[in-house]
Amino acid sequence: MIYLVDDDTAVREALALLLATYGRETRGFPDAAHLLAQLDPDRPGILVLDLRMPAISGLQLLAQLAARGISWPAIMITGHGDVEACRRAFRAGVTDFLAKPVDEHVLMEAVAACEAELAELLARREAAALLDQLTPREAEVLDLVSKGLGSREIAAALNVSVRTVDSHRAGIAAKLGTPAVAEQTRLWLARHR
Repeated sequence: MIYLVDDDTAVREALALLLATYGRETRGFPDAAHLLAQLDPDRPGILVLDLRMPAISGLQLLAQLAARGISWPAIMITGHGDVEACRRAFRAGVTDFLAKPVDEHVLMEAVAACEAELAELLARREAAALLDQLTPREAEVLDLVSKGLGSREIAAALNVSVRTVDSHRAGIAAKLGTPAVAEQTRLWLARHR
């Protein structure tokens, strides 16, 4: 989902149409207040925000979203950009800063970059949800597994029996839904990047 916020109806509709031709689902909002009122934090997406809007600017909107714990990939667009605005936007975490009128290919490149960021964000969220099920000892064992240690080495490091380590590893496999060490390690690393 692409959340498009621009107070210029013609620009908003044109961008929504363009994004739709590339198969992207878009929801348009005339201002930040409408987005904030209707945004579902459990449905992450890409933000395309106009820099200069009445009441709440694109940068102020990013700050309000961050205060709510929402840090989705964002593209800032503007018809009145300058170097300082661009610098502030990148410091606020935007993926790209585009000048109006927005070039179709440049926009789609920025959307693709945001999609990659969003995929990584969702993978970290999924990993966190799975890893939150682990006990502190299981998390400790998984940390050592992700460093390449075998059951005997882990047992020695934790001063427990190999059988205890194997029991924890079975619990980890059940909670993470995979016995594959590579997949368990991928989940662990996704969370700890």
